[in-house]
Amino acid sequence: MPARRGRIGRCVPSGGHVQLNSAGSGDNSGAGRQAPKFGMAKRLPLFFILCTVAIDAIGIGIIVPVMPDLLLEVAGGTLGEAAVWGGVLATVFALMQFVCGPTVGSLSDRFGRRPVLLAALLFMSLDYVLMGFANALWILFVGRVIGGITASTPATATAFISDVSKPSEKAKNFGLIGAAFGVGFVLGPLFGAFFAEFGTRAPFFAAAAFSFANMLLGYFVLPETVTDKIRRPFEWKRANPLGAFHQIGKLPELKTILIVLLIFQIAFAVYPAIWPFYATEAFGWEPRMIGVSLAAYGIAIALVQGFGIRWVLRYLTERQAVILGLVFEVVGFLGFGFATATWQAFALIAISSLGGITLPSLQSIAARRAFDNQQGELQGVWASVTSLGFMIAPIIMTQAFYYFTGPEAPAHLPGSPFLLAMILCFAAMVLFLWFTTEENRN
Repeated sequence: MPARRGRIGRCVPSGGHVQLNSAGSGDNSGAGRQAPKFGMAKRLPLFFILCTVAIDAIGIGIIVPVMPDLLLEVAGGTLGEAAVWGGVLATVFALMQFVCGPTVGSLSDRFGRRPVLLAALLFMSLDYVLMGFANALWILFVGRVIGGITASTPATATAFISDVSKPSEKAKNFGLIGAAFGVGFVLGPLFGAFFAEFGTRAPFFAAAAFSFANMLLGYFVLPETVTDKIRRPFEWKRANPLGAFHQIGKLPELKTILIVLLIFQIAFAVYPAIWPFYATEAFGWEPRMIGVSLAAYGIAIALVQGFGIRWVLRYLTERQAVILGLVFEVVGFLGFGFATATWQAFALIAISSLGGITLPSLQSIAARRAFDNQQGELQGVWASVTSLGFMIAPIIMTQAFYYFTGPEAPAHLPGSPFLLAMILCFAAMVLFLWFTTEENRN
């Protein structure tokens, strides 16, 4: 594959793209191609991709309201014991994402995005049915194992977006992925609360129906974007986290970018890890207000990643956008560290949500440094690193909260996990500034 020169005179892998022709097939030939224009026939695949990401987020959130009752029903014991089992199930889910992300990504590089996405959605719907009928704890474990594997759909969906995007358009289109996840993040708990009125099992069956309906849509509208020109043989030595990290890390600056991603995701995961406990301790919020605040954050992130990033990238390069996003995150985390009033919390939600420009911009930089036949592998590694961050964060963030709200704390500081997240974000920004360089935009 030809290489192009960056400003620093160093070879950088070409960030070529595949456009969809009128028949819906992949076309990776020709120079000076225009950015993909999604007409009526081509908007349906994009709609399916965004629905896939949104449904993945909805599927996670829709079962949250009933998980405590379901675990009490299946395992018995106290609410505290149910919370422990819930944490174990969440860890199993994230662990499977970490282990299997590169495998699924490599499979999509070999067999294509279409079969991998459709198969993942089919097994996801069956998994929700299994959990809906679960009458023993081990069945829930099996369900979370399968769920962690099938949760690779966002990575494969992102690889599809990378296939059909011109290099200079990747960050904007990746922002749509983030916006879709934000919408799903908001709708999931709302749907869960609604379907919970029909019983603890109803949300699982609803999630199964959403996944299956989306699979049927994809079967009819989703084209294949992996052509023989960019197809890559499947190799087990590269289809595991360590092997995939090794291969992707050979590309210019990608090892640094993945380290920055891990540090950032550990910091960002402070929200799901600690927010309900923090909000209760710092502001005295009840569950309803906690839900409202999370919905507000999800909506703000969706707006920033769906629309705001397009405006930002008119004036800034992707590298500058990453730095600006990290600055917003640092300011937001610092504010949460010392906030004491509800109005402060919502003002900080608005500020920190502007940090939503970070991930799409960082992901675009990574995609442009990887070869066309590595996009699935890269997104699989991306998913694994994200999962690793979400595995590490609950451990360190909850310990910080426990220490600084306990009787032996040197100061009562429920926002201490956010101060830790601020330090991590600052470290990620320094690392990114020091070890990455600007790249020409095509």
